[in-house]
This record gives sequence, C-alpha cells and structure tokens, in this order.
Amino acid sequence: MTALVERASVPWAGAETLLVSRRSCLISVASWSVGLGLPVLPLVAAGGQLEEPLADSVRGALSAAIANHAPPVPEFASLEARLAHLRWLGAMSDRLHRRKTDFQTRIEFLQTVWYESRRAGLDTTLVLGLIQVESAFRKFAISRVGARGYMQIMPFWSRLIGDGDPGKLFNMQTNLRFGCVIFRHYLDRERGDTFLALGRYNGSRGRAEYPNAVYAAAKNWVHADA
Repeated sequence: MTALVERASVPWAGAETLLVSRRSCLISVASWSVGLGLPVLPLVAAGGQLEEPLADSVRGALSAAIANHAPPVPEFASLEARLAHLRWLGAMSDRLHRRKTDFQTRIEFLQTVWYESRRAGLDTTLVLGLIQVESAFRKFAISRVGARGYMQIMPFWSRLIGDGDPGKLFNMQTNLRFGCVIFRHYLDRERGDTFLALGRYNGSRGRAEYPNAVYAAAKNWVHADA
C-alpha cells in the first residue's frame, strides 16, 4: 500500500454504534462486467435497511470524519511511493476505460477513491469492488429505496452526520467520503471482520452473497502497487 505523509485523524473509537442496515437495489454486475471483459458476477439480493438513532459520541465522530471536503491532494513519503501510485493509477485507468470514457473524469474518480479509502484506513481494492457491486460505477445511480451514487448512500445519512442536504450525495467526493466513512464505521463495529462489515453495509449481515460478490469484484482491481 502506497504511503501517505499525512493522513486524517478520525476518532472512530468508542462507537456505541447504531445498527444501521443498508438496502441497495438488485444490481446487475453481470451486464457491465461483460462489457469490460471481466468475469460475470452473480446478482446480489438487496438487504433491508433500518435507521436507528446514533449516540451523540458516534454522531460526532462520524460527522467529523466526513467534514472538510477540500479536493484530495495526496502527499507521498518518497519518489518511489509517488511512482507506485502513478503505476496504479495508469493500470486502473486502463481497466475502467470502457465504463468511464472521459480521461479526466476517470482519473479524478480514481484519485478520489484512492484518497478517501486511505483516509478512512480501508483497502482501496476492496472499495473498488464494493463500488462495482453497488452501482457499477454509475455516479447518478439510484436504488428503488433511494440510495444514491457510487456507494449507494441512503439520504438519511445526510441528516444524521451531514448538513441535511441529500442532493450532495451525488457529488463524487461527498459520496465516496460518506461511503468510506460508513464502511469504516461498520468495520470497526465488527472488529476488523470485512465479511461481517460488508454484510452490515448491505443490510444482510451473516449472509454470504453480498460479501462474496464484493470479494469477487475486488479481484478485478488487484494491483501490485495498490
């Protein structure tokens, strides 16, 4: 994993946490995978989402974690670290080309995924797999229950930990930051168990379909410099 000189400090500890499940629509990962020449993944059944109150300490920690939406400006510990990042960026850009044909849009998206996943202490490869399953990399994806954007964020999160404007969930960086922060929250809740954390993200904790689909999708984004 490429090293960053500075990384945001996010106060995750002490989360009494809510049990917030997620629901996303049935996403046909198969259709977009075929177009990219990627392995066809199974459809994943949506889970039911429950909204429950957040403890004040949890709300404060998560609100702080999504604050400050300055554009991502990565800093590197060495020239080699920067070169490794550029190798990763070039490889991922090639793989994503058919889905995002505009070069600048594609690079900005990948840079932001890279930055926000590391800011939250997540595996970037796994986050890309999650985005593939959730939205097939569609910025304006909307599920049948209203989940929005790349990482299919439910609008109530804007009220709980944001500024109350769910329209901003279609902003690329806002959506990716919310998604990474929420997944980090679930990962901490599950003491680092990605299988259970992915289940919480989807609202299907304990079931294998969704985590296995994300793991399979993540294999499309594996790279030595990730």
